Amino acid sequence: MSVRDVYQKTEPKMKKTIEAFQHEIASIRTGKATTTLLDRIKVEAYGQQMPLKQVGNVGVLDVHTLMVQIWDKSMVSATEKAIRDANLGLNPAADGQNIRVSIPPLTEERRKEFVKLTKKFGEDSKVSLRNLRRDMIHEIEKLEKDKAISEDDKNKGKKDADEMLHKFEKQLTELITLKEKEIMEV
Repeated sequence: MSVRDVYQKTEPKMKKTIEAFQHEIASIRTGKATTTLLDRIKVEAYGQQMPLKQVGNVGVLDVHTLMVQIWDKSMVSATEKAIRDANLGLNPAADGQNIRVSIPPLTEERRKEFVKLTKKFGEDSKVSLRNLRRDMIHEIEKLEKDKAISEDDKNKGKKDADEMLHKFEKQLTELITLKEKEIMEV
């Protein structure tokens, strides 16, 4: 194994960390209707917890309204309850097999809470990236100890690990800043 192999093994893991962060913040409310807002909701259906997407279609009706078309009429009340209980501050209203979900404007206090939440997710992701860098450096040091690479290769590998970390941390910081702007936009 070489330093390059270690690098190529670590980079996809760091990309996955960024993708997980993007998925995490997609469900944070911004005052605008977006289908990702309901992604995490689980509905009690047929004796088990199912993602909302498996119970009906979620679509955007307008800037402040989501529409959920339920496939099985018997699931309407369970879905409505799941949306209400999701702690997103949403109040769904059933209309036949459809559920309208109005997205109320966010208060200044709620916006600040969501910004804090975004930063917390960002910090957790940065910790994850740093752990991956640490693991990469341990592998490189082990390669040198086992005489598989030279000291120069080890030093270059450490430098590459730092550069990779900085690249992904910069991406993360940009995503956090974008989400903050989106949340604070009135």
